[in-house]
Amino acid sequence: MSSSGWPRGRIAWLLGTALLLVVGAIVGLVLSNVWLGLLLAVLVSIGWLIAYESQRGHTPGLHDDDDDGARL
Repeated sequence: MSSSGWPRGRIAWLLGTALLLVVGAIVGLVLSNVWLGLLLAVLVSIGWLIAYESQRGHTPGLHDDDDDGARL
């Protein structure tokens, strides 16, 4: 079985990102600045990707004595 390199579940993230961009454009229209709304949507989408990838980590409950406390 060959791996395509495309992580499972990424399609849902991409669809959610597209939805966030549409919502960001609408929020931007309400704020009279579409670029601001799109920028906010992109920032939220990046945060969502980081949280998603962190949540799907393959070592839940890992205890690391060398961890300095910096966590998402």
